[in-house]
Amino acid sequence: MRTIHVAEASPETAVLVDGGLIAAVGPYEDLVAVRPDARVREWPGILTPGLLNPFAPELLEGMYHPDPREAEGFGTEPIPGERARRIFRADPSRRGASARRGVQRLLAHGTVAVAGELRSRAAADAVRRAGLAVGRRPERLPGPPSFSPQPLVLLPAPVPGGPARFAVFDVPDRAALVRLGASTCVATVLGGRLVHRSR
Repeated sequence: MRTIHVAEASPETAVLVDGGLIAAVGPYEDLVAVRPDARVREWPGILTPGLLNPFAPELLEGMYHPDPREAEGFGTEPIPGERARRIFRADPSRRGASARRGVQRLLAHGTVAVAGELRSRAAADAVRRAGLAVGRRPERLPGPPSFSPQPLVLLPAPVPGGPARFAVFDVPDRAALVRLGASTCVATVLGGRLVHRSR
């Protein structure tokens, strides 16, 4: 089914998605005129190409992402460092579920691509199954590791015929996105699928 995604603060860069590809990019009114039968998803904020997070190994292999059912013992935030290593040593089978939950956190921050060499099969499988693109790690990293690194690394703009991969942030413009960070994400699309929505 064809879907038009439009964000209220950037109606000039609406996208028409057909399957896993972008069929057209342009003003919302133009896309609706061409495809009046398309389903429309309206979002607050701005539609962007989505983010590349260069810290895949640190976030998916170097942290333990607790299951919500473990909140009493582990809390709800990612656990870094030696404590994470102890958890994985005690029960290596936790790696896969932790990596999948880590990927969900990435998607909730508008990440559509990751970089960095993943050494564990669990993390690599989680990235592949989610449909995240894998890019090249910048020579100079925006440290420290974060789900909302500074500066944010935006991918090139969506183009017709390209993969339907983008994110929407509830901010008025890109300057506000830089200032407020990736936690303002309201929707992430990979391969034409809505893989995260916050509302």
